[in-house]
Amino acid sequence: MSEKIDTLLKESRVYQPTAQTKAAAYIQDYESAYKKSIADPEGFWGDVAKELEWFSPWTKVLEWNYPWAKWFVGATCNIAYNCLDRHVKTWRKNKVAIIWVGENDQERVITYGELYRQVNRCANALKKLGLTKGDRVTIYLPKVPEQIVAMLACARIGVIHSVVYSGFSAPALANRIQDAEAKLVITADVGFDRGKVLNLKSVVDQAVANSPTVERVVVLRRQTPGITLSAPKEIDWHDWLKDEKAVCEAEHLDAEHPLYILYTSGTTGKPKGVVHVHGGYMVGTYITTKYVFDLKEEDVYFCVADPGWVTGHSYIVYGPLLNGATILTAEGKPDYPNPGRWWDLIERYGVSIFYTTPTAIRLLMRYGEDWPKKYDLSTLRILGSVGEPINPEAWEWFHRATGENKPIMDTWWQTETGSILITPLPTVPLKPGSATRPFLGIEADVVDSAGNSLPANTGGFAVIKKPWPSMMRTIYKDPERYKTYWNTIPNCYIAGDICHKDEDGYMWFMGRADDVIKVAGNRLGTAEVESALVSHHAVAEAAVIGKPHKLVGESIKAFIILKQGEVDSPALIQSIKDQVLKELGKIAVPSEIDIVPSLPKTRSGKIMRRVLKAKELGQDLGDISTIED
Repeated sequence: MSEKIDTLLKESRVYQPTAQTKAAAYIQDYESAYKKSIADPEGFWGDVAKELEWFSPWTKVLEWNYPWAKWFVGATCNIAYNCLDRHVKTWRKNKVAIIWVGENDQERVITYGELYRQVNRCANALKKLGLTKGDRVTIYLPKVPEQIVAMLACARIGVIHSVVYSGFSAPALANRIQDAEAKLVITADVGFDRGKVLNLKSVVDQAVANSPTVERVVVLRRQTPGITLSAPKEIDWHDWLKDEKAVCEAEHLDAEHPLYILYTSGTTGKPKGVVHVHGGYMVGTYITTKYVFDLKEEDVYFCVADPGWVTGHSYIVYGPLLNGATILTAEGKPDYPNPGRWWDLIERYGVSIFYTTPTAIRLLMRYGEDWPKKYDLSTLRILGSVGEPINPEAWEWFHRATGENKPIMDTWWQTETGSILITPLPTVPLKPGSATRPFLGIEADVVDSAGNSLPANTGGFAVIKKPWPSMMRTIYKDPERYKTYWNTIPNCYIAGDICHKDEDGYMWFMGRADDVIKVAGNRLGTAEVESALVSHHAVAEAAVIGKPHKLVGESIKAFIILKQGEVDSPALIQSIKDQVLKELGKIAVPSEIDIVPSLPKTRSGKIMRRVLKAKELGQDLGDISTIED
């Protein structure tokens, strides 16, 4: 592949941290903290690990046999112990751990002490079914507290959990159960979505019919009267837990003992089972939650993800609980029953840290700034963005709509990385659209296909040059597939994303390497063209693809969702093209623009451009098990 990827996006705005933000932050001076952490990464990670509790110490921080890593070698620990017992031994036992709000506004508030007791009962119930260290359990639940209880209960006894998002179809669920060879499935009768009742139990019935390893199915019944269960294979969640003791000792596990398998969609072929372990993952999620969100004792932390995705694993469940935080989690969509849903929750619960996605921000942008203005958002202190690169226009809107002076932590990471790798810290000056700089202890670069560092403003591959504690350890049952992450470019972990660094070393993600569009000898990242489209006042969301073209190699086709109240017309299409011409130049102007009501997205909110392209060119759609619609 040719080396250079053109960077056309020019963004000159810089936002300095406020004196208030600076005064509160754990890391006052990023530059010196970063230099120190890179000079001695093992010393840095070892010091972080000492903030947590270990049953026995490590003999070595890192054992690196390229491309295989072991962290905290010889140590024993348990992530659930650190999420619960560590706090229950202190005043935090009566602190609120979880505030849960259902789609119908039902509320449940659970303290650390109560969560600890529920997790112990669930761990004992798992043991009673004969589950032991290393067995796999599939959790297919809607966004309810029992999802978190089940995850922590598995972790407590060394059972490996595999959480599957409750929007997946029966074949997709069966696929994941079969690969993990799960003995138990934990599910619910129903989930709720925009007022609709989703029958989860029938999906599980179909999946389990083709999954011979499943011995039992536990069902959380949310509706009354409850559905009939067929004993002894099917058990009611409440009956399962009610007679269990609220005490269960946490297993002393090797730091490298697997914690979970999380399936992430392969671009082609079957989903990949990413494996994370107790020790290193615990250290990575703990410290990134603390430093990136400047998490303090009194904060109310609201991450909108679902624990079915890695963001939910790392930044709803494990990272915040390791820090003893109060977590708000809510079932349902951001615009149901109206577009004020999240703003209302922020006002009602005094949320101070709000972590969301660019896709959700662009969805709310469609409804305009009047919605957030109706609510008191003054408790907000730190904002976060995760998922796709956030375009400057959406960044600016989010900044404005929430009250101007709150820093936005634009975080870059993946299922495979386990925790945030590229991110601002609250004291770092911000440039809208840039994920800024690597987190402490993380060595990142932008390189060509031979691994050579590229000069400023030259697009190339985003890579991580050294191992880090929360990195995945393997792809379940497929070590060869794991090796490709480290063997594609010598001595680097390659993420599959393209990126450029500016003169200040800030990193700008430009889209997936697979989505690069080649126009008349220029290679363009999708994120820049989409960003220029969204900067038009009428455009809420955009996705672009390259189409084969006899003369220029590829032409650009754009798919656009308009903001509420905007009407499609030839004049509007021309005006959108003019905007791209002004922002990026002639080379990036789409030759075709389709106005569409929706875009194909994964259920975690990432636009699936390859699906648009396959559809446009009449090709096979590949693995679309993660698609929302």
